[in-house]
Amino acid sequence: MTQRARVLGILKADSVNPDLQVAHGDYTDMFQAIFRAADPTLTFNIYDVLAFQYPDDIDECDGYLITGSRHSVYEPLPWIQRLGEFVVELHSARKKLVGICFGHQLVAHVLGGRTAKSDRGWGVGRHVTRLHDGNHPDWPREFALLSSHQDQVQTPPPGAEIIAQSDFCPIAGMTLGRHILTLQGHPEFTKDYARDLLGVRREVLGESLYQAGLDSLAEDVHQAEVARLILDFLVDASGAGTPNA
Repeated sequence: MTQRARVLGILKADSVNPDLQVAHGDYTDMFQAIFRAADPTLTFNIYDVLAFQYPDDIDECDGYLITGSRHSVYEPLPWIQRLGEFVVELHSARKKLVGICFGHQLVAHVLGGRTAKSDRGWGVGRHVTRLHDGNHPDWPREFALLSSHQDQVQTPPPGAEIIAQSDFCPIAGMTLGRHILTLQGHPEFTKDYARDLLGVRREVLGESLYQAGLDSLAEDVHQAEVARLILDFLVDASGAGTPNA
């Protein structure tokens, strides 16, 4: 049986709107909930990267995950620059790294790709993603996740393999070697949280997009399946210390 990762470092790049935290918790709570459901033995270290919190040694954790954020990766903010430097450090060490939404975009941005606002506007609600990663035949070929983003990866970084696509987002997931995995969708989002977030952004989104996003929540999403996929990636020992493919 594959040994499960012992410690996952969550690089917290934002907080849930305070008005929604009472009902839904923070992003770190959401990630811990989906991963503990898949592996109750997993433990977590939380690093608030907006406050420049980082591990003293990258080997404090078996792998790292960058959360989503309301910010754009190209904003000239010192904490984003520092997080980008840490991504480069993890990449150089071939340390396991997972990027979600903002994290997905940041990995592309700092490793030589390009992230920008999509000319299609906001992507919200349930999005079906097609997965085509030949290195992991046991992973699902298709899954649905909840989304909330304007930015998209426009150009992948050198050496990256595009492994996931949706009708809205052509680069919805990437791998670099066996040590970096990124996804545009949010496995941590529950439908209840997505519904409340749509409500907060209703005026910004406009009534038509708001209603379409709301209607999409009637369909299933695959939080548990994607959580297991991420954990399988994190504990795959073949990724540690190998050169980028």
